[in-house]
Amino acid sequence: MILTGEEIRSQIGRNIVIEPFDDRLVNPNSYTLRLHDEILVYEEIVLDMRRPNRFRRLVIPTEGMVLQPGRLYLGRTLERTETHQFVPMLEGRSSIGRLGLFVHVTAGFGDIGFCGYWTLEMFAVHPIRIYPGVQICQIFYHEVSGTITEYSSQKYQHNHDIQPSLMFKELQEPVKDAQLRLAFGQEDGL
Repeated sequence: MILTGEEIRSQIGRNIVIEPFDDRLVNPNSYTLRLHDEILVYEEIVLDMRRPNRFRRLVIPTEGMVLQPGRLYLGRTLERTETHQFVPMLEGRSSIGRLGLFVHVTAGFGDIGFCGYWTLEMFAVHPIRIYPGVQICQIFYHEVSGTITEYSSQKYQHNHDIQPSLMFKELQEPVKDAQLRLAFGQEDGL
């Protein structure tokens, strides 16, 4: 079940934290989040999952910035959220989607216990001008059943900024473990 706007209000300060909170951004079954004034763009021609990829930070001026098609832009929400007892999920606003801007290419699903800013994976279908502070997406909350285990990732939890992919951290560990096994003559299956 999805929480209503009234239930979101009643959970603020307890199981839901939204900072800054603005009551005018509460919807019938969601809360509208705004775009921060900075974005990241990768500088690599080919992105590599096994290593950190270089990026540039850009400031969105008050007169706006045009996003170009075929390029991934990483932004973040102006609001920091914290969620306990519920599953937070992010969806782009329909008004933004109707302009051809996707705000989360794959990562709209949150975890119980997530604390931080939401990184937005923005992709434009055609050139579009964006502005800092624009109401870009909505967060909504699902009730869960069963034992709750809170999110505790060392990669993205308690972030304070836009988070480029840290997948390389996942992929480096098995490589290191395999290298150590080989170095000590402990190949798989021996």
